[in-house]
Amino acid sequence: MTKQDGSDWESSIEVATREIGQDLLSHLDRRAPSIFERRWWEDRILSRAMADESIKVQMFRFVDVLPMLRKHEAIASHLQEYFDEVRAHLPWAVRLGLDISQPNSVLGRALGLNAKSNVLRMASRFIAGSDVSEVLDSVRQLRRGGYAFTLDLLGEATISERESNDYLQAYLDLISELAPAVQHWTANEQLDFDDQDEIPRVNVSLKLSSLYSQFSPVDPAGTAQAVKQRLRPLLRSAAEHQAHLHVDMEQYSYKDLTLDIFKEVLLEDEFRGLRDVGIVVQTYLPDAADDLKGLLEWARQRGTSVCVRLVKGAYWDYEAVVAARNNWPLPVFRQKWQSDREFERQTRFLLENRQWLRPAFGSHNLRSLAHVVACARQLGVPESAYEIQLLYGMGMEQAQLFTEMGNRVRVYAPFGRLIPGMAYLVRRLLENTSNDSFLRQTYSSDLTSEELLMNPAEIGGDLPQDDETPCDGFQNEPHSDFSRAEIREAMQSAIDDVASQFNEEYSLLIDGRMIDSKGTIVSINPSCKSQVIGRVAAATPDDVTAAIDAARRALGHWSKTDVSHRAEYLELMAAEIRNHRFELAAWQIHECGKNCVEADADVAEAIDFCMYYADQMRQLAPARTSNVAGEDNHYLYRARGVAVVIAPWNFPLAIMVGMTAAALVAGNTVVMKPAEQSSIMAAKFMEIAIDAGLPDGVINFLPGVGEEIGPELVGSPDVDIIVFTGSVEVGLEINRLAAVTDARQRNVKRVIAEMGGKNAIIIDDDADLDEAVRGVVHSAFGYCGQKCSACSRVIVLEDIYDLFVGRLTEAVLSLKVGPAADPGTFVGPVIDEDAVERIQKYIEIGKQDTEPLVAIDVSELADSGHYVGPHVFGDVAEDSPLVTDEIFGPVLAVQRASSLDHALKLANATAYALTGGIYSRSPTNLERARREFLVGNLYLNREITGALVQRHPFGGFRMSGIGSKAGGPDYLLQFLVPINITENTLRRGFAPIAEAEIGE
Repeated sequence: MTKQDGSDWESSIEVATREIGQDLLSHLDRRAPSIFERRWWEDRILSRAMADESIKVQMFRFVDVLPMLRKHEAIASHLQEYFDEVRAHLPWAVRLGLDISQPNSVLGRALGLNAKSNVLRMASRFIAGSDVSEVLDSVRQLRRGGYAFTLDLLGEATISERESNDYLQAYLDLISELAPAVQHWTANEQLDFDDQDEIPRVNVSLKLSSLYSQFSPVDPAGTAQAVKQRLRPLLRSAAEHQAHLHVDMEQYSYKDLTLDIFKEVLLEDEFRGLRDVGIVVQTYLPDAADDLKGLLEWARQRGTSVCVRLVKGAYWDYEAVVAARNNWPLPVFRQKWQSDREFERQTRFLLENRQWLRPAFGSHNLRSLAHVVACARQLGVPESAYEIQLLYGMGMEQAQLFTEMGNRVRVYAPFGRLIPGMAYLVRRLLENTSNDSFLRQTYSSDLTSEELLMNPAEIGGDLPQDDETPCDGFQNEPHSDFSRAEIREAMQSAIDDVASQFNEEYSLLIDGRMIDSKGTIVSINPSCKSQVIGRVAAATPDDVTAAIDAARRALGHWSKTDVSHRAEYLELMAAEIRNHRFELAAWQIHECGKNCVEADADVAEAIDFCMYYADQMRQLAPARTSNVAGEDNHYLYRARGVAVVIAPWNFPLAIMVGMTAAALVAGNTVVMKPAEQSSIMAAKFMEIAIDAGLPDGVINFLPGVGEEIGPELVGSPDVDIIVFTGSVEVGLEINRLAAVTDARQRNVKRVIAEMGGKNAIIIDDDADLDEAVRGVVHSAFGYCGQKCSACSRVIVLEDIYDLFVGRLTEAVLSLKVGPAADPGTFVGPVIDEDAVERIQKYIEIGKQDTEPLVAIDVSELADSGHYVGPHVFGDVAEDSPLVTDEIFGPVLAVQRASSLDHALKLANATAYALTGGIYSRSPTNLERARREFLVGNLYLNREITGALVQRHPFGGFRMSGIGSKAGGPDYLLQFLVPINITENTLRRGFAPIAEAEIGE
């Protein structure tokens, strides 16, 4: 049939779609389950629960945690904890049951047993089986019903290479064991043949990220190489056993890499002619049209067609949260009707190009599927040339209707152990009970058939446009999205460009003048210790005096500069940092050994500090008044004076800029002393400050050896504030020296010191281990453990100790150690040779007490750079230096706790109180952690590093800090002196008339 174009095509398709949809709906009403079927009762229970959002949330939380609850008492306890929060919303019988049962009582155990059996029964509705024999029974039943199938393996996330190998082997076993049985089935013309040839009966779907535990868009080349090594055996097995292999699509950040790997491996000579493969395209992404066009061009180049499964997409909430959290553009359509409309548009594209992209349409929306059938008929495409796909356990009445119409219907059937598959069950329940779910609307809403079958474009026309007006006030600088090729290319270009600038010399800057000195600090690349990054002049005590004098002279003018102008200087510096973002990150990669993600985050945080403190100072500047008749009172702030900023090397830009910016915007002048190891990074910031036009003497750049100039800086009577970030030993010495009062002083010195931590993460016995292991690994070994917030202790409840440690060990062994500039590196070098020696000393102490669980050998790298492999020690004693001393390296101590009481006691047992975390799904235990875990920054169910300005104001107490939280609303107050001015306005019995009174 000749296809139509334009409005004629659209109108004829719309008429046909509604006719087909009406016919399907009329038949569907007669196919609904009856009161005598179990599904009818399950649907009623779900409908009742889903009618109340609060009950729905708690139910899903319970289903999610159930896999970790091994005892009936624990199940009953969690039921009570979850549903106690929504008690008023529950039916009276449920409230009574919760009230009269106790977790350790007979009734409580019965309640737990019944709840678990009900959830397992529900899971069996959506999961096809736990092993090959059960799966075979399920797919045989599907076959008898007239349906084809595709199988998807459920289970834990692959967070180690062992688990990735297990995932691969599970698919190899499935294909090899299932294929012989399935091949003996009697042929079914509708299921086993398309319009060109016979198609495989065995069909499996898999996620490429599960084939490599370190799957990362930051390292596309390394990821692709590792994934292909495991994908090739699967492709060979599929070809050998006449099976179809389909690649599922995951979150947006994985999309381009997934497409690239799929295309690259199938262009290899061995697989170029393989037809029985496919991939998913998601139409909730505006990218869908371009992705399909790219696949079409690639398929023509390849010379062999592939299957494309068109779906709406299952990660909308996830993508929305990630985009909002990172201040990134939302990668998905904002409204469901937009996804539906795009699905219909790309339906036509696929059907028109079915010679190369064989279509499969996955949806439970009858309008969308009716449109598929209408479009195919209009184009003259036979039913056998495409297929309808639906989820196992959902909408089987729909599936039957399409089968009877002559369509090939394939059921997407997950398989695996029911308990670990609970995460999948939660997603299916969410889809099945979503307010926008077509299934829910069909069975439980009052919508008419006309409304259910409305054209998505018409729906959109009736809705108000999204308001995308940016929010007022401070917004965090977005981290770079390294899933985008242009971002990776810009970073690599900056790394190469910075390498061409090595071996330059950098001077001191005092009162706007560059000054050289006899002493020199040589900056070395920790990834390659033979490589000199550059040379920086080293200040002398005389330079200290000159710098402080310059800051004192500049103070009078700078402190009187209008607050709005001081804030503008910070914003100019932020703009300059933003303009040189990748260059500054590249300097950190070379000079400090940070990988690109860590370096980029540090630059973003520097921008945040400038912008946030500028915003905060503007809010503090207006004087607060408290007036009464005859008296005016004004509460305002003045600068403290000269600030000495002593910055660390581990956040070489962010912390230095944050401390300096806070002092400046408050009206203080600064003498800035960077760490020796990151002096070039500080010199680059000094260049930015000059370019911003700061007056001479307002910032004075004074790199040098801490032992030589530190006492002079801290002891000077002309210094009013010392702002320090570093070790507790140095911080306490600064505090001691600052407390000694010189007769020439006019102010008592203020010390603001962030000093370090011995941070712990508690793993409760109901924790999500996928998240917990990942969180501990990132917190402990990100930037080689060289963060004051890093996790150096993990305290695990006894019941899950062995399970957690087993997965943690394999996850750490899977980490890549290497040069910071390698995008695949997770664990880079430590900062210098002194750090290597100090960390190795603690490793030897640990080995004297226990055999390490992990001891990664880095001898092959030791000659080239400052490398220490990640080490994990298990069952570490309470008094071991591994749990009492700050090590500042990739060494993790694991402690066993008999109870949460014991775990909290262990967590609070050090002199530090900086960061801490807990992984738990018990509301009661999370609340206890809030009250009893003594740290400045407590994180629940997430990693304990990566604090963001304003969102996570950062700082601790005890031996972890002196002062308030950086990036928080109180931080600037430390740099200011509060002043109150009171004026008596009463003169000889008369007082000025207030403006309000004049108006009256």
